[in-house]
Amino acid sequence: MLAILSTHPIQYQVPIWRGLAARGDVPMTVFYLSDQGLKARFDPGFGRNVAWDIDLLAGYPHEFLDVVVGARQDAFGWLRLKPGFGDMLRARGVTVLWVQGWQVLAYWQAIRAARRAGIEVWLRGESNLRSNRGGLRQTLKWLVLKRLLNRVSRFLTIGAANRAFYLRLGYRAEQMAAAPYCVENARFAEQAAQLRDQRDQIRAHWSIPEQAFCFLFVGKFVDKKHPLDLVAAVQRLQQEQPGRVVHILWVGTGELEAELKRGCNIRFPEADAALPDDTRPTASFAGFLNQSEIARAYVAADALVLPSDAKETWGLVVNEAMASGLPCVVSDAVGCAEDLVAPFRPDLCFALGDITAMTQALMAVMARPPTRDVLQAHIAHYDVARTVEQAAALYLKRAD
Repeated sequence: MLAILSTHPIQYQVPIWRGLAARGDVPMTVFYLSDQGLKARFDPGFGRNVAWDIDLLAGYPHEFLDVVVGARQDAFGWLRLKPGFGDMLRARGVTVLWVQGWQVLAYWQAIRAARRAGIEVWLRGESNLRSNRGGLRQTLKWLVLKRLLNRVSRFLTIGAANRAFYLRLGYRAEQMAAAPYCVENARFAEQAAQLRDQRDQIRAHWSIPEQAFCFLFVGKFVDKKHPLDLVAAVQRLQQEQPGRVVHILWVGTGELEAELKRGCNIRFPEADAALPDDTRPTASFAGFLNQSEIARAYVAADALVLPSDAKETWGLVVNEAMASGLPCVVSDAVGCAEDLVAPFRPDLCFALGDITAMTQALMAVMARPPTRDVLQAHIAHYDVARTVEQAAALYLKRAD
């Protein structure tokens, strides 16, 4: 049996588990360490209670483990296994344990327990070299991490930067298998197609000017995502192309919200009084949009912008936007940049924090946006089905 260990039900991962279960030839169970995401709980990044509004449990076998839960979700010790995990796996006939990273103590405990029980370990994490900047402290962290990773039989790599990370740590290419980071492409494409005829009404609801090129930001308003860089770049774009109408649609909340609102000329939810010679970019603040609502933003906008730093180890909003047919502009520090954007439009990648370069990338997407067909053809290589097929092939080959 294939056992999958995850901290909690995650909307991007659940379609993989359903896909594996639907095949019928891979006996599997997902073991969850908590029920986070199923009930509304306070998310410090969004600054509000969050619960996903899609079914995260149907369509695949799963169980919730009895674990020790700490007070802080952002702490390494948040989740800890109780004794007997390895014995339980062996009693259930588990031959492979798939672990979703190493960010919590329970994952470390699980990998050690599985190997002691003679169970093969697969690992699918997010780290890349850009998010690990080197230096003595980083070297020491890697030495500790390698003691864990040396117990891993197979690394399921999410993309080029993630693969380079494992190679840099000295692991062999034959230990790796591509399991691309993905979303449910078909769901986002279908939702966008159903809403496209309503684009004008959706834009009007958020007070997006009819003739405006609308840049979209989706995520938490926090430092690592550099949302203020987007304000600065759009302001410079307006200076360089004064006749072009542009607008920013902000989706999300967070600690930088007040500063972002001061930097923008707000048109939604309540319009600001325009200042004399107002040079601030016009903007709408849609607030947090859940999974059943986010397609409206992808349809309303003309391009997604993700200015994040290297702490953005992938950036799944780019997958969502591309699957919806929306062009994307990203910083070169974002983990998905060299997989999802640079291969076919390197001019839509810009150096992190370089407002001039970012402005040029924004102008490039305005002048020559990639077509919906091009975007959806490229993102098809990063689909749930690809990861499901890879995992199933690895398991079945091992079972032969």
